[in-house]
Amino acid sequence: MTLEDFTDAAEDSGDDRDVAGADEVAADESDGGPGDADATTGTDSFERLAVEPAGRDRGIGAISVSQGLCVAEDGRDTALRAFVTAGNRESVRIGKYLLVPYPDDETLFCRITALEYAQEFQADDATEIHARRAMRRDGFEERDYKFVASLEPVAVLYREDGELKRRMTDRVPKPGAVVAEATDAERIKTGLKIPAEGVFLGHLSVGGETVRTAAEPPTIDYRLKDDYADGDPLVFRHALVAGGTGSGKTHASKNVLRQYLSSERTYEMDDGRRARTAVVQFDPQDEYAQMHDDNDALDAAFARRLDREGVAHGGHDDTVALIPEVDGATYPGEGHRAERIPFTVPFSMVKRRPWLVAGASLNDNQYNALTLLLDRFFGAHGDAGTYWQFVNFLDDPALREELDESGRVHEATFDAVMRKTRTRAANQVFDRDARPITELVHDLVRPGGLSVVPTYHVNDSRATEIVVLAVASLLIDEKLSNDPEHDRIKETPLVLGMDEAHNFLTDAESVQARKVISKFTEAAKQGRKERLGLFLITQDPQDIAESVFKQINTKVVLNLGDEDAIKSVNIPPNLEDKVPYMEKGQMVVYSPDNSEPVELVGLSKCVTRHGD
Repeated sequence: MTLEDFTDAAEDSGDDRDVAGADEVAADESDGGPGDADATTGTDSFERLAVEPAGRDRGIGAISVSQGLCVAEDGRDTALRAFVTAGNRESVRIGKYLLVPYPDDETLFCRITALEYAQEFQADDATEIHARRAMRRDGFEERDYKFVASLEPVAVLYREDGELKRRMTDRVPKPGAVVAEATDAERIKTGLKIPAEGVFLGHLSVGGETVRTAAEPPTIDYRLKDDYADGDPLVFRHALVAGGTGSGKTHASKNVLRQYLSSERTYEMDDGRRARTAVVQFDPQDEYAQMHDDNDALDAAFARRLDREGVAHGGHDDTVALIPEVDGATYPGEGHRAERIPFTVPFSMVKRRPWLVAGASLNDNQYNALTLLLDRFFGAHGDAGTYWQFVNFLDDPALREELDESGRVHEATFDAVMRKTRTRAANQVFDRDARPITELVHDLVRPGGLSVVPTYHVNDSRATEIVVLAVASLLIDEKLSNDPEHDRIKETPLVLGMDEAHNFLTDAESVQARKVISKFTEAAKQGRKERLGLFLITQDPQDIAESVFKQINTKVVLNLGDEDAIKSVNIPPNLEDKVPYMEKGQMVVYSPDNSEPVELVGLSKCVTRHGD
């Protein structure tokens, strides 16, 4: 075969072939050397016989069979590799999404899982001579090596009635099929099963770099399913945001919660009404009430970009800070302009929730005794009974003697209950000089409104726990009740946000801890039916009780340095290894009912005020 015949054959078999379903990606022009060519003899006399077609190359390389070509049900048996041409090697990265066409109109959507230089010629480069030559020259000769990418099949893309769809990988591509980088948003979203509409979380990325397309905007938005067309909105199947200090989890959480507060976002209730979501956010660092205010750093150009992508932004006017009145604590509230409403926790809430008043761990006998004593107390004093009246009630020696002699409560058990309920935290929290939270339900739960319960000013951790669990349990009990006292809670879609959730939802042996976990577990299970979504934020996901954790469908994982914390979120191993190296704002999203596991980059600016 002459050189002219060789070149003509390459042109006929390569440039004129139609690549069905693949993106047209223009590679750099050949540099004139054999490094860009697949066909070369490897000898000095034929160094200039590179395949240099008249047109431009397409894609980044071609499917290779040198080490096998197999697509199998068991991923460990799959052998799918692509030879990458020299001009494309610098741009190829692990995790990038690629397209491989089949001879018909279907396309294989896949991901790079490994990159490898392999020996091109039968030569030993592990020698003194080769090493010394390499040390004296700038770079190395790409033509001396093959560059091979290992691919993981994700899905087969095909069109049906004009609609692009995906199915599991059930066929193998042909040897020599052209491999192209996926740069079309429709194909990428379909391949990864990302919904076209829903709640915005961030932009698709690979290794921290945003995936770019030729369209406008050039980014690919990632959204959580938020309608009833295919199952339930994922907001009611719960979310966890996990990240270490400085990872950007509060920034990311504000951006997500702001989307749920959008005036366009409504959910269908059982009676056929559509209602806006109420958000109640427990805030240990006094950061979320800032969502009332605009972010001054969000300029007009950034705002226009958000508008084009359908991302809600700007301060949310209907934001109220409900401030717990705690003895010895003063709320500064200097970082926001939201309305402030003080409240107290009435002791009457303990009637249905005995564990609120237990300052230390109670065993089963002590918890049963506490329940009996509370029944006796509220039977005598009614719902108006206060904490200090209960303390005085327990001080009655005659009551202690009566219960002991009757065999209902042993005197040692009675003493333990009295000791463990007479605490500084209970005295600080119950019945302070403010309206009871039970009378402020219409302020607490407002369709389309954000209610923030800050506890930054409360120095006692047990007092903080009483406040948070009292308000949270009120919301959960009313949501799950078949005969609610407050119809507003029952009839309003609700997102219950809890920062530092590990402080309140930790597995423990005490009776009161088991009661709390049981309540939140039931809330998580019934969330879809009752329009209740848990939005948990933590830097210690391993401390969240397993019974609650396993009900969470969407996990957003930012940088975590602790190995136990990373293991606990149960994300795929290939993404788990990246978590310790992620920069601020980078995240992994694992939501099996929404998409394939993916990397995202969050917005560089918070859509509301954040920080000083």
